[in-house]
Amino acid sequence: MITLLILCTLLVAFANGANDISKGIATLFGSGVSNYRTAVLWGTAWTVAGVLTAAFVTQALVATFSGKGLLQAPSTSPAFLLAVSLGAIGWLLIATRSGMPVSTTHSLVGALVGAGLVEAGQSGILWPAVFKKVAYPLLFSPFVSLILILIVLPLLRPFIQRIERYCVCVEQTPVAMTAGGAALFQQTQLPSVEIAPSRDCGESVARMSGVDTLHWIAAGATSFFRGLNDAPKILALGIAAAASLSIGTGVFYVMIAAAMAAGSLTFGRRVTETLASKVVRLTPGNGFAANLVTSILVGLASRFALPVSTTHVSSGAIIGIGVSNRGGVRWKMVTEMALAWIVTLPVSALIAGIIYKFIG
Repeated sequence: MITLLILCTLLVAFANGANDISKGIATLFGSGVSNYRTAVLWGTAWTVAGVLTAAFVTQALVATFSGKGLLQAPSTSPAFLLAVSLGAIGWLLIATRSGMPVSTTHSLVGALVGAGLVEAGQSGILWPAVFKKVAYPLLFSPFVSLILILIVLPLLRPFIQRIERYCVCVEQTPVAMTAGGAALFQQTQLPSVEIAPSRDCGESVARMSGVDTLHWIAAGATSFFRGLNDAPKILALGIAAAASLSIGTGVFYVMIAAAMAAGSLTFGRRVTETLASKVVRLTPGNGFAANLVTSILVGLASRFALPVSTTHVSSGAIIGIGVSNRGGVRWKMVTEMALAWIVTLPVSALIAGIIYKFIG
C-alpha cells in the first residue's frame, strides 16, 4: 500500500500537469504569439523549475496539505492518504477529460475533508481553519485577480502600445575580408541581439515584438509560480511513504516534477484550448497583462504559504480582460467553469470518503 500511495501521489502530479499547464500558456496560444507545441514546452520547462525551487522555499504548504491545522488529528496511515490522493485524482481526470480548468488545491482539500469525515466525523474537521487557510483564499482569489486586471490593464495600455513599436532582433552580419582592396571571402560574425524600432529591423535571423518578448517572460513566470505553489501540496500526500522507502525529499520533488511534466506534455491541450479561445478573445498585449497579474498573485501566495488556486487566479484575470473590453466574455463558458469549481470540493470529498470507507 505504501508503494501504491507513492504511485498515486505521482498520478496526482500527472493529473495536475495535464489540467494546470494551461494557466501559464493559454494566453500565448490564444493570442497567436506561439503555437501550442512551443508554448507547452516553454510552460513545462518553467513549471519543472518552480517545482524544484519549491523544495527550498515553500515547506509550510507541505504541513497544511498533510492535514495539520485542517484536521483535529490528521491520520498518517497509507490508507487515509491513498483515499485522499484517489479522491483528488478522480475529479481532476474527469475535469481534464471534459476540458474544464479546475483547482488541484480544491480537489485535495475536498478529499482531505471527505476522508477526515469518515475517519472522525464532523468533530474531526477544524472548520474555522479550513475556511481561514483554504476556503477564503480560494474564494476571493479570482475576484482579486479580476479587479486587479481591471486596474492594471488601462495603466499598461500606453506602455503596451509603445513597446509594440519595438522588436527584439537577432542580427547576423557578414563581414568581407579583403587584401589589397580585393575581397577574399566573407566571414559571418556571431549573432547580436538588438532592441530597435520595428521599421529598423533588417534581415534578422529571428525577430520578436517587444510585447511578445514580455509575454513570453510573464508566461514563464506564471508557470514557475504555479509549480512553486502546487508541488508542496502534492508532495504532502506521499512524503511519509517516500521516507519509509528511503526516498529523500529532494528526490521525491524530482519525481513529482517529472510526473507534472509528463502530464503537461501529453494531456494539456484540451484545457488549454478552453482558456485560450472559449472564454475571451486574447491579444498579445492583454495576454501579457493577465499573466503578469497571475504571476504576482501566485508568487505572493507562495511566499506567504497561502494555498491559492492558480486556476482561479488565472481564470479571473482572463475574465477581467473580457470585462475590461466591455462585452468580450463568453458567459456561458464562464458559468460552466464556475459550476465545475463549485462541485470540485463535494465530488472530491465524496470519492475520497467512499474509498476510505472501504480501505480504511
